[in-house]
Amino acid sequence: MPGVSGRVLVVDDNKVIRQLIRVNLELEGFEVVTAADGAECLEVVHQVRPDVVTLDVAMPRLDGLGAAARLRADPRTRDLPLAIISACTQYEVEAGLDVGVDAFLAKPFDPSELVSLVRKLAERERGDASFESALGPVGSLGAPGETERAGWTAGG
Repeated sequence: MPGVSGRVLVVDDNKVIRQLIRVNLELEGFEVVTAADGAECLEVVHQVRPDVVTLDVAMPRLDGLGAAARLRADPRTRDLPLAIISACTQYEVEAGLDVGVDAFLAKPFDPSELVSLVRKLAERERGDASFESALGPVGSLGAPGETERAGWTAGG
């Protein structure tokens, strides 16, 4: 895929954060579409057809956990890689795991960690075999080393 690493739907009610995420991903070759909250995410996700969705948790109308739950309940988006980018409190992580979120990145985040996380999720979405071997199963969130530094966490 020369030029484009994948399409990312970035969902955050803070315009500055949306732009920060957008710029960092676009510099790495991703195509980025943004939404201001979970409700807008659900409105555009089927037209955008992203490879990865990043979600803030605290947003008006529909929060990130609610949006994640609805994306998981819809057969068209059930397997879409979802990453929570927020304060990542214990509650958010446990609730995120309950609804099937794939990854967590704590704010404030290092831009290189953001790019690395999104790239890994996009590669998994494309069925890149190196993803599983590099990270282990995403659902376990137990891989040591780089994943811990990137803000992944086990709920316990």
